[in-house]
Amino acid sequence: MAITIKSEREIAIMRKAGKIVARVLAILAREVRPGLKTKELDVIAEREIRKLGGIPSFKGYRGYPASLCVSVNDEIVHGIPGDRVLVEGDIISLDLGAIYEGYQGDSAITVGVGNISLQARALIEATQGALKAGIDQARNKNRLGDISAAVQQYAESRGFSVVREYTGHGIGRQMHEEPLIPNFGIPGTGPVLKKGMTLAIEPMLNVGDWRTRICDNKWTVCTLDGSLSAHFEHTVAITDGEPEILTVE
Repeated sequence: MAITIKSEREIAIMRKAGKIVARVLAILAREVRPGLKTKELDVIAEREIRKLGGIPSFKGYRGYPASLCVSVNDEIVHGIPGDRVLVEGDIISLDLGAIYEGYQGDSAITVGVGNISLQARALIEATQGALKAGIDQARNKNRLGDISAAVQQYAESRGFSVVREYTGHGIGRQMHEEPLIPNFGIPGTGPVLKKGMTLAIEPMLNVGDWRTRICDNKWTVCTLDGSLSAHFEHTVAITDGEPEILTVE
């Protein structure tokens, strides 16, 4: 699949899809609390996406059974909502996608459940910072490796590892388009970034080792060593100037 360049009209639609995702994630973040079952968040996510005129991207995608990915503690991505009850001190990643008029928005946040440890707080802050560092390199005429290297350097300078087996991606009419966007790399390498490219940049940082394992449900990805993991993501458009984050309210 070739890298696609989006028109101004297409990006305008993606901006609307991104706004839906951002609004719903903000609602979900306010609902997170001890005693909540993760499946309750999935119900809210689907209801609010549809209320705002969107369609859940994830539900049924490659057989995924929910509208929201909910990953707790050592779960990195693709956690399936269910009967798990959140407890004080957990950290929880919420990954959400919405389709609006045929175009996708995709974003993720990690939040604490009640009071969390200093280590968990530092992990969340570092993952947010790594996302910002990557986005700052998403500029016309830069190279893809500039994004990847910025994420890696930021994360590792703060003592965390970056997941290597799962990546960000291009996005548009399809949830996953070219190019793949690793969270590690070498500056000045890879495809040249061009105005009109739309990218889902998504650092996943671990307290321990970067290696992963697939859980018994065949979906959820966990850290191999059981250490905490955090995940943040934005959909971004390359412009003539500053990168535009599409998944904001």
